[in-house]
Amino acid sequence: MIPSTVGFLELDFEIEEQPSQTYKMDLDGDSVRGFVDDQEAMKQTIFRILSTERYQYIIYPWYYGIETLDLYGEPVTYVCPELERRITEALLVDTRISSVTDFEHDLSVKGVVHTAFTVHTIYGEIRAEKGVNI
Repeated sequence: MIPSTVGFLELDFEIEEQPSQTYKMDLDGDSVRGFVDDQEAMKQTIFRILSTERYQYIIYPWYYGIETLDLYGEPVTYVCPELERRITEALLVDTRISSVTDFEHDLSVKGVVHTAFTVHTIYGEIRAEKGVNI
């Protein structure tokens, strides 16, 4: 028997935002224990998104992560604005993030662009950073 959708699409649906509670990652000890919520959960989300190379892991959808591999060997004048765009694009996929601003690039280490920025979330502002080898 073929399933029927008659009248199903006419029903009113209520969309609920899921809570941000997640497992707490201990980044120093490489373990997971306890739970975090709100701003601490957002810090972990930002870290995970910016630590995951896009298109490299089958477990993640194609919109998750950031592309940095193709920046190796490119001039700094290209990498800095491109990194800003890619960080912003990667983070704005999360609906809890409204904008990414205040980019600052540190070029003091040879071969590395270290970028610091502010992420504006529904839980407040979070200062974050990302380093890329060039």
